[in-house]
Amino acid sequence: MSSEEPELYGAPSAESLYEETVENYRRFLNPPLARVMKLSGSPLESSAQGSIIVDHTGKTYLDFAGGYGVFTVGHRHPRVVAAVKRQLDLIALSGKTMFNPLQGRLARRLAEIAPGDLEISFFSNSGAEAVEGSVKLARAATGRSTIVATHNAFHGKTVGALSASGREAFQTAFRPLLADVVHVAFGDASVLDRALTDAACFIVEPVQGEGGVVVPPEGYLRAARAACDRSGALFIADEVQTGLGRCGALFACNSDGVVPDVMALAKGLSGGVVPIGAYIARPNVWNAAYGKAPLVHTSTFGGSELACAAALAALDVLRDEDLVENARSRGEQLIAGARRIGEAFPDVIADVRGRGLLVGVELRSEGYVGTIVPEMLKDGVTVAWTLNQQRVLRLEPPLIVTEGEVEVALAALERAVRVAFERFGALAEAQPAGGRP
Repeated sequence: MSSEEPELYGAPSAESLYEETVENYRRFLNPPLARVMKLSGSPLESSAQGSIIVDHTGKTYLDFAGGYGVFTVGHRHPRVVAAVKRQLDLIALSGKTMFNPLQGRLARRLAEIAPGDLEISFFSNSGAEAVEGSVKLARAATGRSTIVATHNAFHGKTVGALSASGREAFQTAFRPLLADVVHVAFGDASVLDRALTDAACFIVEPVQGEGGVVVPPEGYLRAARAACDRSGALFIADEVQTGLGRCGALFACNSDGVVPDVMALAKGLSGGVVPIGAYIARPNVWNAAYGKAPLVHTSTFGGSELACAAALAALDVLRDEDLVENARSRGEQLIAGARRIGEAFPDVIADVRGRGLLVGVELRSEGYVGTIVPEMLKDGVTVAWTLNQQRVLRLEPPLIVTEGEVEVALAALERAVRVAFERFGALAEAQPAGGRP
């Protein structure tokens, strides 16, 4: 769309819509965020399809931020959109007093594809809610209170999820948080036996996403599963970002052959159209918590007909288009290409790591981020940093991404890294590589 054409919601031009939106952010949404986004040259989202976002001026962008893992099947996948449109003509939100057939079908579908005997689902609206529900379930099922989580973890920003998250900067203003939360080193199973004594649960991301795309040592999840079995604590896998093909397997815990007691999902489950979250539990765990009290944990909007229709269609697309395999192969291509750039610019790039299409490019200094992200945006590629490690660039495209699109993104990354080095030279900071603070 050109800047001369009519814009969204009656605005006379693209430029006036941009100024209106920035002012609305500045006055009514988030004033400091408005300043940061405007300084970085962030445009307005106008439309999106597949792996492409179009801004208010008509410029197109290859989406390698991917909604932080939401757009697994791409933006507005036709099959997901069609399913939601069909459902909208029938019923949009459940009245909760009658059976919801789509919620039943989605729960059955998740039981069919989830690891092991994970079988009973609860539907929410977000990943944070799925984590909240998982932790509540663990406390109710075990009669214990202690939650063990990992340093540098990210589980969400609601109070319970934030308590389990592992970054002090997000927690300080909201203390006191939940009591009885213990944090241990991620990737070190030797600390778990002592920490899990009388604990309700151990909650862990199979790959830390916001922590800087940190991949644990092989066998870590198996060792954590064994430690939970010895202590009687429940094993909660937070697969909100890593699940549903993102890491080149249907679920990231599959890579270690682990069956958790509870698994939290969201992001990719939505099909990128209607948000939905879920946790799925083993029957004995669910029954121990809620077998005699089915209404002590509920959600007014969770598992609406529209959301379930979107999720069912997204799961069909994931299967029919073989997107898990595409995530694996395109991820290998992306990691190998980013590592070649790192070898060419070792003063800028400290490490490249990831699994599937969850890839982190760790920079020597946060100072490079302010150049690389906007330079890639100029080249028409969106990227983002990780919340807990802001010197780690996240490359997280839709699982439908093509070989050619990966090469386009790598070319933009290489140019942006070169610009950053030419502008600043070496900015190495005294921090270890590997995504840990």
